[in-house]
Amino acid sequence: MEPRESWAALAAGGVAGVCVDLILFPLDTVKTRLQSPQGFRKAGGFRGIYAGVPSTAIGSFPNAAAFFITYENVKSVLPHGSSSYLSPATHMVAASLGEVVACLIRVPSEVVKQRAQVSPSSSTLRILSQTLYHEGVQGLYRGYKSTVLREIPFSLVQFPLWESLKDLWSWKQGHVVDSWQSAVCGAFAGGFAAVVTTPLDVAKTRIMLAKAGSRNATGNVLTALGGIWRTQGLSGLFAGVVPRMAAISLGGFIFLGTYEKTRQLLL
Repeated sequence: MEPRESWAALAAGGVAGVCVDLILFPLDTVKTRLQSPQGFRKAGGFRGIYAGVPSTAIGSFPNAAAFFITYENVKSVLPHGSSSYLSPATHMVAASLGEVVACLIRVPSEVVKQRAQVSPSSSTLRILSQTLYHEGVQGLYRGYKSTVLREIPFSLVQFPLWESLKDLWSWKQGHVVDSWQSAVCGAFAGGFAAVVTTPLDVAKTRIMLAKAGSRNATGNVLTALGGIWRTQGLSGLFAGVVPRMAAISLGGFIFLGTYEKTRQLLL
């Protein structure tokens, strides 16, 4: 992959990440509060819907940029293209490695953001300082494993599906898809992936919001899922599925469409 293409992937990914995270932040807050152990109303209801947005504003660009520069570079060294039967596997590997790298930036931002979302009376800076004081830097990476375990299955579904839908649409019309068509493919792929990975998202939220020293604070995803199943059943595992699907469908449209358009402008 040429340096110019790498810089284009980095810049396009960063711009796309900032756009989607800030536009859809209210839906993300609603989803987090629905998934929180204290319940939607006690977590803030519809009050302070932008609580935690500074954390997202700071983390979005480097997080999305890290993902796409990894994704595009890995994809460039592996077999891909519509004619290659290995293409879906290439997209899966590239997306998975992209998520592992991006989560190094995403998780600290996500921890602070989610704690602010369920404590709208506390500022983002105060929550950051409290986390560092009580748990140290390790506290900012609480839920790293659960986030990676959520993001990799999500990407294994979303990115091969997105690439396949683009290839199919390109074949049908006889030329490469436009950025808006890529965005539509992204919306379908993202919405489907969001629904099937919701239980992992709920587990990740519970782990990040758990009090230090509690059972969920250990970061064990199976323990978190088991606890949710025993106390709330299937509805608990799919808490927040509607706003999550809506946010990620819209997010897929904005994120992948913006990425394609920005990358085309830069190359």
